Amino acid sequence: MITLAFDTCLDKMYVVLKSDNEILASKIIENHDNKYHSAFLISTLQEVMSENGIKPQDIDLIGVNIGPGSFTGIRACVTVARVLAQQLNCRAVGVSSLEILAKCVPSNPLVALDARKNCAYLYVDNEIKGAIPLEEVQNLIKTGKYNVVTDDKLKPILGGISYQQLNFPLGETLAKLAEGKNETNWRLLKPLYIQPPPMG
Repeated sequence: MITLAFDTCLDKMYVVLKSDNEILASKIIENHDNKYHSAFLISTLQEVMSENGIKPQDIDLIGVNIGPGSFTGIRACVTVARVLAQQLNCRAVGVSSLEILAKCVPSNPLVALDARKNCAYLYVDNEIKGAIPLEEVQNLIKTGKYNVVTDDKLKPILGGISYQQLNFPLGETLAKLAEGKNETNWRLLKPLYIQPPPMG
């Protein structure tokens, strides 16, 4: 099975091409010159497939990060995945960035990402809880039951580890999680907007 996984929701763009259990390519694109890294998504997908002799029609499954994260990045991921899956008549599945980041720790993950307005997008006890006030997140952390994964902005407040400082294979993790999902109809692939996009 050929899996193409990509993520433009987090602070970097991740593209992974996988054949059964073998990673054929794993590419990370960082944001430069104030451009959204999602602007390079199509060209990067073409490059990764071409370098590995994979044609678009060879793809069996597309896996994408559906958020939370950059609103522009979420839209880019989901739109490209839906169009590709429709054109190629292949399966597509979305995975939350919170679920991906939960794999950064060996057990009992609590993932908290900056949601602004003194809140965090929270994933705990294998469930997405939504945008939760930081005080409530801190109270959960104080129980000592969880391994905390967060971002650079919230690490000074919540402690734990920041995924932005790790060299964790997020793209490969996305591909593996996508392959484990049962619902892979591209028509059901939708962005995970926990909060409305910022106005203005």
